[in-house]
Amino acid sequence: MELKNNKILITGGSSGLGLEMCRKLLQMGNQVIACSRSAEKLSEAKKQLPGLITCPFDISEVEQCILLAEWIKKEHPDLNILINNAAIVHNTQFTSEDEIIEKSQNEINTNLMAPIWLSRLLLPVLETQKNPAIINITTGLIYAPRADYLFYNASKSALHAFTQVLRIQMQEHPVKITEVMFPVVDTPWHKGNPPKIAIQPDRAVREMLKGLEDDKPEIKVGGVKLLYWLARIAPVFAIRKINNLKR
Repeated sequence: MELKNNKILITGGSSGLGLEMCRKLLQMGNQVIACSRSAEKLSEAKKQLPGLITCPFDISEVEQCILLAEWIKKEHPDLNILINNAAIVHNTQFTSEDEIIEKSQNEINTNLMAPIWLSRLLLPVLETQKNPAIINITTGLIYAPRADYLFYNASKSALHAFTQVLRIQMQEHPVKITEVMFPVVDTPWHKGNPPKIAIQPDRAVREMLKGLEDDKPEIKVGGVKLLYWLARIAPVFAIRKINNLKR
C-alpha cells in the first residue's frame, strides 16, 4: 500500500493510537481527517497537528454516521482510505451492573456497527479513487479474551470475522480490506495505569505502517504474533496468561 498522497479518515483520531496514526500519516505526506465525538479533544489534537482536518461526529449513532458520510461526499470526495479505529470499553460485571444493556449497546455500536456502517456508506467514495482501502483496527484479545472487558472482546472478535468475510467478498474489488491487531498499548485508555507489557504508541503505529507498506491483509503488532500461536496451541493457557497480566 502506498502511504503518501492519500486522503485518510481516522475515527477516534483525537487521542491515543488514533492521534499517533494522524501524526505519522501527516508526516508521510498525507491529508488526514480525524473524527471524534469530542470537539474539545479534536481542538487539542489540532493544536498539536495544525495540518489536521477535524470533524466532530458521534459514530455510535447511525444517524451521525450518515451525516459524516454526507459531509465526506461533499467536502472530501477524494477520500481514499478509511481507518475504523474508534473504540470504547467498559470494565463491568454482567450480573451486577445496572446499566449493562446501555453499556453493551454503546460498545457494540461504536466498536462493531460503526465500522460496518461507515464502510458501506463510504464505499461509493473510496472505490472511485486510487489506492483505496478500508483498515479495521482490532486487538490480540480476539484470540484470548480478557475477563475485564465483557463487550470489548465480543465486539472486536465480531469485527475480526466481519473483516475476514468482507475481504473474501471484495477480492475482485479495488478496495483493499486490512485488519490491524494491536497488543496492549500505553495510551489514555488505561487512565495512567497500563499493564507492564504495554508498548508505546510510536512503536505500535510504526509496526502498523510497515505492515501496510508490505500489503499484509492481517497485521499482528507486537505480542499479538505470539498470542496468536499460543491461542492455537494452548488456548486455555493463553486465556489464563491474558487474565493474569499485572498492572
